[in-house]
Amino acid sequence: MDGLFDVPRSGGGGSLAANTHASAPLAVRMRPRTLDELVGQEQLRAPGAPLRQLIENDQSMSLLLWGPPGTGKTTIASIVSQQTDRRFVEVSAVSAGVKEVRAAIDSARAELVATGRETVLFVDEVHRFSKAQQDALLPGVENRWVTLVAATTENPFFSVISPLLSRSLLLRLESLTDDDVRAVVAQALVDERGLDGRFTVDDDALDHLVRLAGGDARRSLTYLEAATGAAVSTSSTSGEGPIVVDLATAELAVDQAAVRYDRQGDQHYDVTSAFIKSVRGSDADAALHYLARMMEAGEDPRFIARRLMILASEDIGLADPTAIQTAVAAAQVVQLIGMPEAQLTLAHATIALAVAPKSNAVTTAIGAAMADVKAGKIGPVPSHLRDAHYGGAKKLGHGKGYQYSHDAPYGIAEQQYAPDVVADAAYYQPTALGAEGAVKERWERVRRLIRGR
Repeated sequence: MDGLFDVPRSGGGGSLAANTHASAPLAVRMRPRTLDELVGQEQLRAPGAPLRQLIENDQSMSLLLWGPPGTGKTTIASIVSQQTDRRFVEVSAVSAGVKEVRAAIDSARAELVATGRETVLFVDEVHRFSKAQQDALLPGVENRWVTLVAATTENPFFSVISPLLSRSLLLRLESLTDDDVRAVVAQALVDERGLDGRFTVDDDALDHLVRLAGGDARRSLTYLEAATGAAVSTSSTSGEGPIVVDLATAELAVDQAAVRYDRQGDQHYDVTSAFIKSVRGSDADAALHYLARMMEAGEDPRFIARRLMILASEDIGLADPTAIQTAVAAAQVVQLIGMPEAQLTLAHATIALAVAPKSNAVTTAIGAAMADVKAGKIGPVPSHLRDAHYGGAKKLGHGKGYQYSHDAPYGIAEQQYAPDVVADAAYYQPTALGAEGAVKERWERVRRLIRGR
């Protein structure tokens, strides 16, 4: 059945025993069999942690695992199945539909009724399921016909339906550290399931593999397997000892790292957030790093340009009045010429906005004004400011007493513009940063003249 995999236990092998043969990928052969073998994720493995309690107490509870690739989501599902002696059934969210989901749950229910044996239903990339497909999981979860273990790389609060979230224990997995990845590689080199001592890796080659893995254990083992394969084909050793993987061989086997960034997933939000915060924080170097990550991952350049336009007003404002012009011009260039040439324009705008003086006075001003309006502080428009151009308006007193600004000294007339309820409001509080310093000095004089102070 397309997208549905029932992997039964066999002897002492484990729930994924069918994939641990010698020709299986190294990352599959080295999959941890117990919670104690899992590398990293100390917060999940600690005594008393919910995951440990679930496994050791053999509880029926559904899990939602959220974390970057290669951090152990599939492994945890396997461990839950293996250590609690449950069937392991995997549904691929990429290829399975509602029919396959219901078939998996029906099969689990039949197994439970017939033998009393429970089933772990592992759904990888659950964020790819539609609402209808996620809804199809609910009966199995609610009635505990299955122990659902759903994995996602995206923020589940955006991608998983609320009923499923509320019925599952949400566990956040963190990216592995370089030391964690180094430990994974070291174990694979000596473990009989892995390379069984047949290879050694030079320190600089190991550093290279760890760096390229980017916190992804599965990727590190894939790279290690490629490097050892390349070492075998180039080695002149004939049985005298372990084959050495040097830096040149590792570099040959792994040309470059794929940037770990999913522009439809959680990385999209994290990298974009870091990009904006770096520009706001005036760190042009960090901003360029995140810009490069977005562009290398194929992010829509129009999206980047839009964020820069927002930032120009939100974080720079009148501290540099040209910032919005720069951002708008960049967006127009992106629209006109596209990539890859537009990457220069985006870099130009990013650096310009990063090094510009910063002020959020515009942001706080409109925020304060909006807060008053939402709080009901609206009040009637002063009669002297009301439209007096239609018949009968003057009889109502509209426009009476209005002072024409151009007839007043300095072109500024003393009169009330705001409704009485906010007559003393001072929303705009300019900073003394950049060009806004001159605006601050002028605005304070103007405000005093308008209000007769």
